[in-house]
Amino acid sequence: MEYVILAIVLAVLLVGGVIWLGLVRPRRNLPRGRTTYGPGTEPEATGQAPTATKPLPVTEAPSAEAPPEAKPEAKPALDIERPPPSAGRLVRLRARLARSQTGVGAALLSLLSRDRLDDDTWDEIEEVLITADVGVAPARVMVDELRTKVRVLGTRTPDDVKNLLRDELIAQLNPDQDRSLATEPHGGNPAVILMVGVNGTGKTTTCGKLARNLIGDGHTVLLGAADTFRAAAADQLQTWGERVGAETVRSDREGADPASVAFEAVTEGIEKKVDAVLIDTAGRLHTKTGLMDELGKVKRVIEKKTTVDEVLLVLDATTGQNGMRQARVFAEVVNITGIVLTKLDGTAKGGIVISVQRELGVPVKLVGLGEGPDDLAPFDPAAFVDAILG
Repeated sequence: MEYVILAIVLAVLLVGGVIWLGLVRPRRNLPRGRTTYGPGTEPEATGQAPTATKPLPVTEAPSAEAPPEAKPEAKPALDIERPPPSAGRLVRLRARLARSQTGVGAALLSLLSRDRLDDDTWDEIEEVLITADVGVAPARVMVDELRTKVRVLGTRTPDDVKNLLRDELIAQLNPDQDRSLATEPHGGNPAVILMVGVNGTGKTTTCGKLARNLIGDGHTVLLGAADTFRAAAADQLQTWGERVGAETVRSDREGADPASVAFEAVTEGIEKKVDAVLIDTAGRLHTKTGLMDELGKVKRVIEKKTTVDEVLLVLDATTGQNGMRQARVFAEVVNITGIVLTKLDGTAKGGIVISVQRELGVPVKLVGLGEGPDDLAPFDPAAFVDAILG
């Protein structure tokens, strides 16, 4: 029992000594300027006092850089188109014209090729011509001329009949008329072309296509959007211009005075020394006296700055004789110098070319033969007749 008590006392003394050594024994302070190493980085004991080291520089955490300002996306530049020249365009479009006109030509050739040409046959020939919008008076003149030539010729082979009809149609189209457009600058001023017509004839589109024609032929062009009553007209014309690199003068306010827009377009055309200024006017019914008077005002205002070289009346070929009534009224208000027949590929009544020229005494200068941008062609009587006869 005494040994047990002695062992317990020794154990208590041993534990107390260990605790005193670990907690009560004073620690030496580390000298200033020394670096404290973290766990696992203590130097190995060498028996020498540790040497002093420079403190590590404190580096600040990199601040988050502000994202670069987003630059506004540049509007993609439109590719400037290079239209083909207008020369020979009607010949290239002959097949398209022939598809819509062969009904008239085939009917006439069939009638003229009959073994016996009696009065009833000639009446049928006249009826075909009138149905094709040639007009009553021109149709009678053509029938009389053909009757005389057939009687003199005597024989009527298919080639003879076709040549007779071809010669007569070309004669009725008056091939000697000057169909050139006045597009050359003069006296330091550009040529001014005024486009007029009723709503729905394709006037604005024709103005844009004509700009393509002129640029394809090497001219410089400026467009004037004087149709201020139709919101989309100026946008449409500007789009046509941008495609071929032609500037458009327009008003920012809908319903602005069209005469002032036309005047500004001509003024800018003179300053920029362009070859031609094309003015698109608002479509108007020929029965509206006030609107027709306004069209005359547009022309008079332009003439304070320079001459108006061309006034082109745009007619829809599918309207037939109604287009003739429109043409008469427009001719009374402005001096029409030429006619543009649009949608000629969409009708079998190409005879309006003959009747409108005969009625107004001015030539058809351009014809529209489709929806494509290059489907506006200078009118060539011989090529037109050949397309009709096939």
